[in-house]
Amino acid sequence: MAPEPTWPRVDVDLGNEDADPVLLRRLVLGDVAVVRLRGLLPAEEFDRNRAALRRIFATATTTRYANGALTTIGPYLAKYLDRPDEYFADARAAQDRLDAVGFDLAAQVRTALVKAFGLNSLEPAREPGARVHGEAVVRVHADGVSNPLHNDNIMRDAAGTELTLAELRHQLSCVVCVEECDTGGELHIYRRPWQPDDERFKVPGHLGYEAAVVQGAPRHVFTPHAGDVYLINPTNYHEIARVGGADRTTLGFFIGFDDDALTDGVVWG
Repeated sequence: MAPEPTWPRVDVDLGNEDADPVLLRRLVLGDVAVVRLRGLLPAEEFDRNRAALRRIFATATTTRYANGALTTIGPYLAKYLDRPDEYFADARAAQDRLDAVGFDLAAQVRTALVKAFGLNSLEPAREPGARVHGEAVVRVHADGVSNPLHNDNIMRDAAGTELTLAELRHQLSCVVCVEECDTGGELHIYRRPWQPDDERFKVPGHLGYEAAVVQGAPRHVFTPHAGDVYLINPTNYHEIARVGGADRTTLGFFIGFDDDALTDGVVWG
């Protein structure tokens, strides 16, 4: 049997080296699957934020699909595209709850990314009318939960709405591993961006796409550990394997750029 096609990951230990801004372009172009940043923040900051998060775990909400469920703290925009006013209200309420317990991991990660990659700016996206997007979403994958094969593309999904995010040129995703699970929970990402014809592989009434859409595409399998911060291009298909034991808890936000310079970014959940 021929070996499975490979697609590399780049690991950066920020305690010993600087991040190369070219890595963002390599993600956009699909040259690398994952950029993992070690040491982006001190371990004690992860510990402090982890403890703060536990105080509001009871506020997490679960959205159920025929083939899965998403448990989150904070709203994710893709669920609200047909009701943006509700999204902005829920994002503000979620941020207030996080602020109340001193959970500031998203802001700290943004500041650290600006320094690591020499960015000019990286702030929550804003819409006309002083509407501010959510900074991030906390995702909780409990024992037995997986995340089906899918892709994220706000330029496609927000087309036809009044959201300025639809006019972005590039989208990346930043994920912070807050707590790791005992077994499973690996990220499987494929070097296969979404194409319009792929909708024939969409599973009716379900979350995600049939596996045939990535057949033959190079794949990278990545197991995140607590304290890892990693970047991917989410317009490529990806999925999360079934979690075993302890929860797989992550903080995630999308990063958008409106030009090829990749120096002025906005984020949303």
